[in-house]
Amino acid sequence: MKTDLKILILLGAVLPVAAAAQQRILLAEQAEQRIAIADAATGSIVWEWKPSGSNVDSAHWKWFSNPSDVKPVYGGRYILINASGGGVALIRLADKKTLFYAYAGGNPHSSEIFPDGNIVVASSTGNYLTVYRVDTSGFSDGYSSKTYIDFGHNVVWDRKRQLLWSADRHQLKTFRYNFDHTHPGLSLIDSMPLPGQQSHDLFPTLSGDTLWLTNTTHVYKLALATRQLLQTEMPQKDVKSISSAAGRPTILSIPQEQWWTDEVTDVKGHVIFRQKGLKIYKARWLVINDFSYPPGDDLRLRPNVSSKLR
Repeated sequence: MKTDLKILILLGAVLPVAAAAQQRILLAEQAEQRIAIADAATGSIVWEWKPSGSNVDSAHWKWFSNPSDVKPVYGGRYILINASGGGVALIRLADKKTLFYAYAGGNPHSSEIFPDGNIVVASSTGNYLTVYRVDTSGFSDGYSSKTYIDFGHNVVWDRKRQLLWSADRHQLKTFRYNFDHTHPGLSLIDSMPLPGQQSHDLFPTLSGDTLWLTNTTHVYKLALATRQLLQTEMPQKDVKSISSAAGRPTILSIPQEQWWTDEVTDVKGHVIFRQKGLKIYKARWLVINDFSYPPGDDLRLRPNVSSKLR
């Protein structure tokens, strides 16, 4: 964890980073249709967000059925979520305010924030990436653009190379973002073939210039400089999510029934968190992602964001 980040606003209080986040895991949890934060040390849920308890309009609650991904963004003070019901949202942890949300449709499985604050969503059955023009007034039906991708399940912004990575059913693709905040869009740069079937999770390892990649049979580590794909010795298949961070175990979400589980394990199968009855789809450590976002990244510093949020 970056020592230059002094505080993390969480649960409505200001807590030291080490105390607040060291054992915290973000969960896309479908039993109660929520995003939750679990404390691995105590085995308890310490925070949750549900559309019914937020400023999301009641007519749109169904968009957030079956949450399918959650990522910490903006220094860990916000989360970016999406759900199979079609929705995507940017949420502030401190007060659970939904600053932006929209309907992507097509079974969203992953989303990402660009440096200018716009958001891209990967929809699996829709077979497209949707880029949204983002403001922070809540619900948005403003400008968006779509780009085809086969069975899109993931998106990762590469801050170093200023490009977007996304693995489709059989290929790893890179896209260029046009950095037009008003009319955002993507263009395909290139692609490389991938082994196996149905790529699923793609996420920074947060250790070197590498990404995790999972599919129906294996877990891989991708070296971006050389585009070499190394099959790991992890025995797991059908890994829905993988997350690692310095000083803590790499965690996996592996289905026990259909596509969900009630536990988060490490790569050796040791239980890191378990709560009976949960339906966890993806799990992420609540840490700062410096692969995708610059140090000190903060939504309030962006020129397109209203000063009323300060």
